Amino acid sequence: MTSNWDELSPQARNLAYNNVEHVGPDIARQKTDEWSQISHDMRARYPNHLDLPYAGRERTKWDLYPAENPEAPCMVHIHGGYWQRGSKEIFACLTQGLQAHGWSAALPGYSLAPGATLTEIVVELRQALSWLEQNAASHGIRGPVILTGWSAGGHLTSLLLDHPVCHAGLAISGVFDLAHLRDSPHVNDKLNLTENEVRSLSPMRLPMAEKPLTVSYGGAELPAMIKSSRQYQRRRSEAQLWGDLVPIPGANHFTILDQLRDPESHLVKSVLALAA
Repeated sequence: MTSNWDELSPQARNLAYNNVEHVGPDIARQKTDEWSQISHDMRARYPNHLDLPYAGRERTKWDLYPAENPEAPCMVHIHGGYWQRGSKEIFACLTQGLQAHGWSAALPGYSLAPGATLTEIVVELRQALSWLEQNAASHGIRGPVILTGWSAGGHLTSLLLDHPVCHAGLAISGVFDLAHLRDSPHVNDKLNLTENEVRSLSPMRLPMAEKPLTVSYGGAELPAMIKSSRQYQRRRSEAQLWGDLVPIPGANHFTILDQLRDPESHLVKSVLALAA
């Protein structure tokens, strides 16, 4: 669908990456409400390590979920929402699958567009990872950090994998070249990507971290989303960098996240392998 991008109508370009319209707004809202309720109950069980500030803005805070074993691996999850919606509070439940294996977990908040540019968001999250590197041990987290992210968080995971605190990563349903999103008003009306940001913040256009990165997508996702994941994993493979491509048959952009809540799922097993 995206091979002849210049020939597409403005409407087709806008729909090419519109995951909410693809699954239906009601279904997307239902999944988000489900995650939010489960996450609310989960956060209530960890009151001592929530909303820890790593910078000075309202959303620049960590939620930490230390395991009983301080040396256990830690899943760090960057939430999605096309850099303009979502929160760490909604997506805490996505750590349940790995917590069942004795892992710690951590979720950073970050400022959202249009209140922050993508450049500013990336700077914030680098600050967040540096804070974690310096302070996690004092909160009972000393194991290797596996960085994960979905959608916008998948893009950010691949971009931030080079941070020294990260051992490996899992990028779920990300967009790894940002150029086409400039033609997608549902994203760019708030994000306002610049040409420089497309060049400097597209993982497909940058040197890649020489660390393991698994790339995953749902088999029922939009063709442009599937293509993005496949192309990025292929580029990493051509560079002889370690990492699997993990398609999840039948999953759409939202239901793929159910995998992270299931201790026996393909994605949870993939993350376990990254820490091995």
